[in-house]
Amino acid sequence: MAAPTKSLFVVQDLEDPSKTRGLADSDLNALRAVADWIKTFVAMPNNDLGRPGPVCPFVGRAMERNTLWLAPERIADRGVAEVVQLVNDHSGRLLRAEPVQGDDIAFKAIVVVFTDVSADRANDILSDAQMAQLLKPSYAKDGVVIGEFHERNELTSVHSSALRPFRSPVPFVLLRHADITDWKLYLNDEDWLGLWARRFPESAVPALAEELRRTNWQHLEP
Repeated sequence: MAAPTKSLFVVQDLEDPSKTRGLADSDLNALRAVADWIKTFVAMPNNDLGRPGPVCPFVGRAMERNTLWLAPERIADRGVAEVVQLVNDHSGRLLRAEPVQGDDIAFKAIVVVFTDVSADRANDILSDAQMAQLLKPSYAKDGVVIGEFHERNELTSVHSSALRPFRSPVPFVLLRHADITDWKLYLNDEDWLGLWARRFPESAVPALAEELRRTNWQHLEP
């Protein structure tokens, strides 16, 4: 089975030759491309987003805390089961990384960058139904959210169909801790919504009720 790379890099490391000395140029270039995209798009506001604030409310604060790590991985010769194992291994690294308790765990994230595959190959692997099924236990057991990013990803923002925030210049998966607001990601998938509700058994209903109150649902047409 695949083993994760030993090295994790924060964004600042990518411009420090002493920190990246062991990286191949192709791996370093891929990490820099993803880091630049995160800084200039994901962590910034966007007119097409449909709400104020940055595209992702987590990653900017993670970068400020130096708890957003990038890990280069090569998966061109690996099957779905091996890639799932690799991602799960990184999930374990996320859980073990400091901090391990308190509110700041919400701002930990690992970006696993697949440095040697095309968008088409990434789409084949990451969109595989088997992969989705194999990753569900990681969320159910440990509460790690895994997002898939590549140029072929057609998913839109939950707030606007005009924005496709999962189209990255290099394929990667983002791992972060589950959050009570994640129900918006799972609203159209009963299995994942059920996993979310079981992870937040006491706060799930109040969270949905608060959102309904903001919609003024009582005045909608029946």
